[in-house]
Amino acid sequence: MTVGSAVFYLSKEGETLDEIVWRHYDAGIRGAIEIVIEANRGIAALGPILPVGTRVLLPEIEEPKKAESLRLWD
Repeated sequence: MTVGSAVFYLSKEGETLDEIVWRHYDAGIRGAIEIVIEANRGIAALGPILPVGTRVLLPEIEEPKKAESLRLWD
């Protein structure tokens, strides 16, 4: 299910929030787990393995832009 640019995900048996975030964001966005926890208040209290059917909001996260290289000498 999609809301605006966010996606809702229902957890499956044995899944952890870290695993869901890792797969959804292709493991490439630093700080994604913290953003998802903030978007899902109280989810950390459910424990490391989420109950089956836990609704997880996965917000759109902009990837930080890479810094341009600066050459001091040619």
